[in-house]
Amino acid sequence: MVFGRKSQLVDVQKDGPAITSPSGTDGLSEKKDDYRYDAESGGRRRSVRRRSRVGIDSDEDSVLDVGKQIELEASNAIKYRTCSWPKTAALLFSEYICLAIMSFPYSYSVLGLVPGLILTVVVAALVLYTSLVVWEFCLRNPDVRDVCDIGQMLFWGKTWAWYATAVMFLLNNTFIQGLHVLVGSKYINTMAGKGNGHCTVGFGVIVAVVCFFCSLPRTFSTLSKLASASAFFTFISVILAAIFAGIETHPAGYNTGLVAGVNMVGEPIVTALPIKGTTFVSGMNAFLNISYTFIGQITIPSFIAEMKNPRDFPKALWAVTICEIIVFGLVGAVVYAYTGNQYNTAPAFGSLGNVVYKKVSFSFMIPTLIFLGVLYASVSARFIFFRLFEGTRHKSEHTLLGWGSWAAILAATWVLAFIIAEVIPFFSDLLSLMSSLFDSFFGFIFWGVAYLQMRQQDFGPGWWRRLNLRGYLMLFLNIWIIIFGLFFLSAGTYASVESIKLNFDAGTVGHVFSCEFNGL
Repeated sequence: MVFGRKSQLVDVQKDGPAITSPSGTDGLSEKKDDYRYDAESGGRRRSVRRRSRVGIDSDEDSVLDVGKQIELEASNAIKYRTCSWPKTAALLFSEYICLAIMSFPYSYSVLGLVPGLILTVVVAALVLYTSLVVWEFCLRNPDVRDVCDIGQMLFWGKTWAWYATAVMFLLNNTFIQGLHVLVGSKYINTMAGKGNGHCTVGFGVIVAVVCFFCSLPRTFSTLSKLASASAFFTFISVILAAIFAGIETHPAGYNTGLVAGVNMVGEPIVTALPIKGTTFVSGMNAFLNISYTFIGQITIPSFIAEMKNPRDFPKALWAVTICEIIVFGLVGAVVYAYTGNQYNTAPAFGSLGNVVYKKVSFSFMIPTLIFLGVLYASVSARFIFFRLFEGTRHKSEHTLLGWGSWAAILAATWVLAFIIAEVIPFFSDLLSLMSSLFDSFFGFIFWGVAYLQMRQQDFGPGWWRRLNLRGYLMLFLNIWIIIFGLFFLSAGTYASVESIKLNFDAGTVGHVFSCEFNGL
């Protein structure tokens, strides 16, 4: 049983492959030409001049390490290094093209259309850059299995850093599972209709059990097939929602008067900027909803750890990022344009006034309601499973103990997810809370620190004193990313908690473990 990474820690400057910095040469003194893959070049192979150092291995060492891993598991019944970049792209698509897209119309209604679209592009660009930093870090350290290994390496190789990262990692994944249990119960209630006579808690149990069985495959290569279907049907679902919002006569709740403090009267009001009276809490929650949908770097090390050729990862990343910006911005803007500030709900399916339209578009979301929770359950389970059975035949062969333990770990995560879904029974605030607590670290802080550590390893003490203008800009960008992550953590958590309190006080959400109808 191996918990932590102490036994695997190496002196990266001495043993790690030399990969160029995201800031190119950074204005440092160098001696020879070389080719490297890096984050700043967008994942392309580029020729750079870099400093020569005794004892540093070539970039090809990471390839040799990956090749060795593939060779060692060649005779195993269960092989892990089997993902091509298209399969990895399918996993990324399923992670990002998800239900949370339907919170964008709500976010735009709070922030205003122009700031909302600008933030969509800015957050996408930041996540793209930090994801490339993650990729570069993983190339240097091909034995990294997940973000917990990286957490320990970033913070002085301390065991406490590994455990702290592991706690956040498992909580983040379980919260996401809980979100999908919650929305799954919303879906069943929506289909059954109000007054169906069934308890919402029972619907949550049904969703958790179905997701558990779908989580059982043990490799990402197998899950990638389900991921492709999930992303495809999600795309159909959100496009249908946008079309239906445009062709129906009126949105849900049209001219019903004052409802839960919202004056639902008149034609939908669309504003370019935030309306007067928008509070910090509501604005921050809207921003956190946008950020949550983009930020998914927590799974990237796990995906790269099962790629046949990790150098191909940027191909998958660029494809997903371009699609994200187009789909998120388009769907969010179109649905908001037809539902306005008064009639918006999160998820936005509830804004559709035609019941048939609502049920049809929501139904296409079924694969992602199941699969995305399944994906995060699998990431959590393999994190625990690999450390329990590292170096044993139970990891790589079909054994009763291996499969029994795998199923037990998955079952535990789904039980916890069910509890979370019943304790925090609301969609928008749950997104915001997850985003502020975990995305602050896994979306920003970790990767700003990773950039600084890699530059220190590349160029030695005092490297920041010898930067050119471009190098200083990259340094300031990564320091800003760390500071922004801290703001995300503090102000974001405050706003999320305040919003939860306000919603409970206003009586706009259900109670803990409630049988009340929670459909759209």
